[in-house]
Amino acid sequence: MQRRYRKPRPKKDLVKKFKANHQIKAPKLMIVDDENNSLGILTLGEALAKAESLELDLVEVSPLADPPVAKIMDNGQYKNETKKKIRKAKAHQKTSELKAIRLSFRIKGKDLETKQKQAEKFLADGNKVKIDIILRGREKAHKPLAIENLNKFVESLGKNIKILQPISAQGGQITTTITQT
Repeated sequence: MQRRYRKPRPKKDLVKKFKANHQIKAPKLMIVDDENNSLGILTLGEALAKAESLELDLVEVSPLADPPVAKIMDNGQYKNETKKKIRKAKAHQKTSELKAIRLSFRIKGKDLETKQKQAEKFLADGNKVKIDIILRGREKAHKPLAIENLNKFVESLGKNIKILQPISAQGGQITTTITQT
């Protein structure tokens, strides 16, 4: 069977696009110079002349204001600085993942210790942990015992545990989600 080609989604621009110089269509603009001093309301021609005399660009920063606000600045340098800021913020951003641990109804001893260490490692990394117990066959008749086992497992992880999703039983599956406080 032949696989269908899927067109890749276009990437979103990281930097907002501002109208610059002759792209601006508003007849009157509130002008701010490169030192953030207000120059008042000027016509488009006067503002462009002022920007050209300073060898900078006229950039419309707030098109929805009445009158629109434009700033005299170096547009290329502004774009590069904002891209750098966005990249830096993205690099320092920590996304927490949801890690899953599956316990069995009859887990005991070393196997339980291994699962506890695994959960503690996930929590130490700042991730959320989803703990599952799958009940099979006759085990489904002993749901209260499985819930008690799950409670003991969560308590064994320590006191600085926050339960995000309380213990819920759906069919033959008992789950809870926890995180570290």
